[in-house]
Amino acid sequence: MAPHGDTIVSSYAFSKPPRLSSDGLKRTVSNMSFELAKEAIDIKSLTTIAEVVDAKCECCGMVEECTPEYMEKVNNRFLGKWICGLCSEAVKEEMAKNGGNNEESLRSHMNTCVRFNKRDRAYPVLCQAEATRNMLKKTRLRSTSLINHRDHGLTKKVGITRSSSCIPAITKEINAVSSTG
Repeated sequence: MAPHGDTIVSSYAFSKPPRLSSDGLKRTVSNMSFELAKEAIDIKSLTTIAEVVDAKCECCGMVEECTPEYMEKVNNRFLGKWICGLCSEAVKEEMAKNGGNNEESLRSHMNTCVRFNKRDRAYPVLCQAEATRNMLKKTRLRSTSLINHRDHGLTKKVGITRSSSCIPAITKEINAVSSTG
């Protein structure tokens, strides 16, 4: 509509654009295909590509594609067991904690993976509850050690302790407001 409610009358005619002629188009052919057909390919000069196989991690069960040479290298490094890259990094971390004992680190990581695959995946709430329980145990140990240190040997079993309360501050503010009002 026009600004004052009038309609604009126009005589625009929309037409299709003109069709282009395909007379000027030519098909191109690569010269390389002619040269390859003329030459005999020497199969012995081509490098062999290593066969890629699927390997399943003995810890977590993840499947990776790798070459047999790589699989052999990993097997030699981890006591004849094939483990994926993620698990190998976790075993390296365990080795750093254990002082370099490869067998114990591998066994510890495999036990963790087996437990996770059997129980934690099936019952994630149980896993969360256990983690919370462990956290509370650590907090209780920390708080009792602080109290024992403070009381010079007196043993008290206390749960989670708080450092201060906000109630005295609130009552102080309320008293200040009521005394000025």
